[in-house]
Amino acid sequence: MKKSILLFGLSILIIGTLELKAQINIPQPSAKAKVETTVGLTDVAISYFRPSVKGREIFGEGDDFLQPYGVLWRAGANSGSVLTLSTDAVIAGNKVEAGEYLIFMTPGENEWEFKLYSDLSLGGNVGNYDESKELISVIQEVEKLEEPVETLTYQISDISADNKSANIHFRWENVSLKVPFEVSYDELVMAQIEKYTKVDPGNLITAANYYYTNERDLKQALAWVNSYLAEGNNSAQFWNLHLKAKILAKMGDKKEAKKVAEKSIELAKKNSSGDFGYVKRNQDLIDSL
Repeated sequence: MKKSILLFGLSILIIGTLELKAQINIPQPSAKAKVETTVGLTDVAISYFRPSVKGREIFGEGDDFLQPYGVLWRAGANSGSVLTLSTDAVIAGNKVEAGEYLIFMTPGENEWEFKLYSDLSLGGNVGNYDESKELISVIQEVEKLEEPVETLTYQISDISADNKSANIHFRWENVSLKVPFEVSYDELVMAQIEKYTKVDPGNLITAANYYYTNERDLKQALAWVNSYLAEGNNSAQFWNLHLKAKILAKMGDKKEAKKVAEKSIELAKKNSSGDFGYVKRNQDLIDSL
């Protein structure tokens, strides 16, 4: 009996303790956000908290502004903003290794200082900023916006056509700041080509297409395509014959390119599921020769 009473009392105590530790969740003044994309083969992400203007004056000269010029700022709210890179990158001309970094900024009238900080444990505690842990510090011009941005926003913008560069883009109140960065994927692709074409011959086409697109060794690209087409019934794949025709055309072998393109057209027309546009692609190639 005494044991039962003791267990009952212990249960009440545990429940009471859990109730005391329970917290009520309410919306935060600065919402949590994350923007992420892939540039080249690099995953780029920014995790941050989004304060709003709410009628305040944000950036300017003097203490009347929320964030005065010349004063180091956590570039967001709460615990700050974190940039994550899955591979090495070059940010505003500075090499930055893969990893996670806090973003800090020092606003100015026409130029801002953009900083990356290596110790995430600092969070938004600007007062304990240690310059020895500062990875980069660069000066960037800012643009004044005609249409104000109510809620702080980060983006990965202006991705280049070759997928090798973009901007870390910050906008809030009447300010737009872009910090350029570049990534390199050629070495990564080449390492994969070396490794995986030996495992799966199907990767020969991917490798050949990469060489063709990126102006690399076309003789090697042609050799890979020929090796692939020689396997089994692969020579009936009119879409890959089209790739071979394009490589030959770029090499200047117009006669052979036309011959291969015509064969691709012939096979495409016979395909019961349709030609998927390859009749036209091949004819356009032939017309361009």
